[in-house]
Amino acid sequence: MPADTNPYGGVFGGWLMGQMGLACGSFASRHSNGKAILVAADAVRFPGAMAVGDELSVYVDLLRQGRTSLRLKAEAVARVRDGEAEKVVAEGEFTFVALDGDGQPRAIPAKP
Repeated sequence: MPADTNPYGGVFGGWLMGQMGLACGSFASRHSNGKAILVAADAVRFPGAMAVGDELSVYVDLLRQGRTSLRLKAEAVARVRDGEAEKVVAEGEFTFVALDGDGQPRAIPAKP
């Protein structure tokens, strides 16, 4: 939406990072069966530009799981509003740590 644009009329990179963080947070909470918080965002790139009105999809993959942490890769793909053309507009790696009820790191259950 227009409130999410930079002074040149393109979609603000910070908004894109926020959407990627939300998608990764959802993945991290489901994967760790509880609260997980973002502790780092690395290798964030913006290889394409997203226009106002484009549809955004964010795809998340697990890169690595530690005892209490997850390293995730997010790829943000924009689809033009009135067509099928898609392009990668942002990508990055996000690290989350699972927390217990006291806000301390907790072990992530092993997945079968």
